[in-house]
Amino acid sequence: MATGTGILAIDQGTTSSRAIVFDLDGAIVATAQAEFPQHFPADGWVEHDPADIWRTSRDVALEAFNRASAAGVEVAAIGLTNQRETTLVWERASGRPIHHAIVWQDRRTAAYCQALKADGAEADFHARTGLLLDPYFSMSKIAWLLDHVEGAREAAARGDLAFGTVDSFLLWHLTGGRVHATDVTNASRTGLFNLRTLDWDDELLRLFDVSRALLPEVRASAADFGASETRLFGRPLPIAGIAGDQQAAAIGQCCFQPGSVKSTYGTGCFLLLNTGREILSSGSRLLTTVAYRIGDETAYALEGSIFVAGAAIQWLRDGLGLIADAAESEALAQGLADNGGVYLVPAFTGLGAPHWDPDARGAIFGLTRGTSPAHLVRAALEAVAYQTHDLVAAMAADGVAPKALRVDGGMVANDWLVQFLADILDLPVERPRVRETTALGAAYLAGLQTGHFGSLDDLSARWGRDRRFTPALAAPERARLVKGWQDAVARVTTKG
Repeated sequence: MATGTGILAIDQGTTSSRAIVFDLDGAIVATAQAEFPQHFPADGWVEHDPADIWRTSRDVALEAFNRASAAGVEVAAIGLTNQRETTLVWERASGRPIHHAIVWQDRRTAAYCQALKADGAEADFHARTGLLLDPYFSMSKIAWLLDHVEGAREAAARGDLAFGTVDSFLLWHLTGGRVHATDVTNASRTGLFNLRTLDWDDELLRLFDVSRALLPEVRASAADFGASETRLFGRPLPIAGIAGDQQAAAIGQCCFQPGSVKSTYGTGCFLLLNTGREILSSGSRLLTTVAYRIGDETAYALEGSIFVAGAAIQWLRDGLGLIADAAESEALAQGLADNGGVYLVPAFTGLGAPHWDPDARGAIFGLTRGTSPAHLVRAALEAVAYQTHDLVAAMAADGVAPKALRVDGGMVANDWLVQFLADILDLPVERPRVRETTALGAAYLAGLQTGHFGSLDDLSARWGRDRRFTPALAAPERARLVKGWQDAVARVTTKG
């Protein structure tokens, strides 16, 4: 006999798939996680096997569901959240993907995007989408698939193929192919979606030669997305909320008021500032995006996207073998008196905001005979804070300087990193009690749609702070460190 009600959140990320069941107080009841392989077929190319995405998502969802059931919690609904921009195309009849998924980090379409810029297409593209002509987004990845998979364009025109970001792909499989849909947050990251009409844009479809027949239906973030197949969980479960991972994290952090801001530290780092109903266009090369749509209310956001944060620590672990576990990084950094003048610019797949340089590559500066593995680890952690500083400075230039920053993601378990972040930003940094805010945001959306939560105010009352980190670094030292970072970045960028 169930003793409580829970909501299952499926959080499909770049390096792993995770599922968490939350109770109605937002506490974690059960969790499961599985990593999956990354594929790097060429320089700057990143792919996932769609079978791995579905298999791991299905398996962890079932594992978390069963653990919750064993604990006496009955799952009432499912929320989905996902790595954004990652692009899949599959056959409608069979569900078979026509190619590996092209991951958001992938830079293979850099020349294609550069050619469009040279033709003067970016201004209109930015006005319609809030984005920049960069290979980060889905539109050029779709075009690449249609151009490079034999017969794909013809099949797409016939309506035989389906495009989706990861949420659509999972929804398709969860519902047995009955529902081909996405939500506004994921749609707003494709480069084919108009922020003002909240629909696919015919001019953009023509620009990228993408057939509308390929595209999913766009729904609100809290909406009826159908029900899971009975065979998956023993009974159909309503799928009632979808949001891209960074928007879901903002919802989980209860950033519902204009001016509220969060930054998530996972594989990459993504900072979102809620601008309310205002579609604010950045003069500092930040992105304008949909924060969420609930009922008839749409909120927008400014976003800064950093491609490599936790991925740098993963590289130190898996690529260089300097650490055995990411958790070791805190003690190593803390054990040094300073950074020894060492800077790591982790431009492994180019630089994101505000530089937007897909051809930049990673580099380490300041090496001496005294440089140790600990210095490289500390440099990787410091780079996360410096990149965040770049984003906050860009927001300030746009006239929207935050007064405090809410942080989440796996990296914020590192107290040294969060304190250094506060020091470099010269801002208070708040860490929530529940750090799985991406999954929590998906659960909140599903709970709103199914009536288990009453309102955004109801959700805001549930947010709790674990710790507040206040700046403790002298201004001259902060300026010196940031100047060293800026000098390092200038040496790897290919522009200007």
